[in-house]
Amino acid sequence: MKIVLRIVFLFLTINLFGQNKQPEDYGFRHLQTIYKGDTVDILIKSKKGEGQKAKPLLLFCQGSLPQPLMKFDEQGMYGVFPFNPDSLTIDYHVAIVSKPFIPLFGERKLLGKNFTFTDSTGSYPKKYTERNLLDYYVNRNIEIIKFLQKQPWISNNRLVVAGHSEGSTIAAKLARSYARVTHLIYSGGNPMGRIMSIMGQNRAIETDTDSTRHGEENIKYWQRIVGNKTNMNVSQGDTDRATYEFSNPPKEYLENLKIPIMICYGTKDWSAPFNDYLRVDVIRKEKKNFTFKAYIGTEHNYFPLLPDGKPNFEIFNWDKVANDWQKWLKQN
Repeated sequence: MKIVLRIVFLFLTINLFGQNKQPEDYGFRHLQTIYKGDTVDILIKSKKGEGQKAKPLLLFCQGSLPQPLMKFDEQGMYGVFPFNPDSLTIDYHVAIVSKPFIPLFGERKLLGKNFTFTDSTGSYPKKYTERNLLDYYVNRNIEIIKFLQKQPWISNNRLVVAGHSEGSTIAAKLARSYARVTHLIYSGGNPMGRIMSIMGQNRAIETDTDSTRHGEENIKYWQRIVGNKTNMNVSQGDTDRATYEFSNPPKEYLENLKIPIMICYGTKDWSAPFNDYLRVDVIRKEKKNFTFKAYIGTEHNYFPLLPDGKPNFEIFNWDKVANDWQKWLKQN
């Protein structure tokens, strides 16, 4: 990995509140490096005044979709992390990494559904989709960890990897692949893989009937994926290879780890039954390195549900989740 040993200026500058803003204006350290010819942006959040103090690294693996790390509208900047990282920065420098070929900054009105960055045709950029693979993210993130641990303000006495949703699978395989990881936080994932989340969602909806048979169609879809598991056709969004890689059960990575692992999930998430199964199985096998935290009545992103089954976005639990991570790390 070729290293650019400097903090760089933004490759995309945005005029916000009449000024050209940089990540440093929002309390982030911005680093760039090169992985296999691809420019990678890294944002680091440190406790104010302690940016040069040696602390361990906590790498957060974000979920799916090609979103810029820094999103803004006329009101200001959205959170880079889904949670406020301040409690974690007490003991760690907290890092997050950009998606491949997705700009660091994105203006809300120019982004697509779910804050996604799209090209002139309304599609995800081809170079992003070609790299949107589990093994690409795992191998890239390992190289980024090696780069960051060479910095004088990163101590190597422990290394925490955390991930949410798709990022939980990346974090789990990274921890299985890189022996220097000392702690793993697995949030909002499905231990049985992506295809089971797709099936679980479709089995639960009212329109899964004898005539529509959504779940049965998912089985046919999976059979096609397995038969084309190396296919990198990007015309349909995620490639068959990406779906196949993310559908391999993370349970297999998790069960082979001896390090402390925290599993957290909302009990109304589609993946909740599979996390419950993992929990029961861990107890049966008398494994002592797992800690489970179920957030009762919450969905995939820890929002409680309204009577109509929709998330109640007025109640934000992510900061509580991050505080629970910090407490667990203190105890382990």
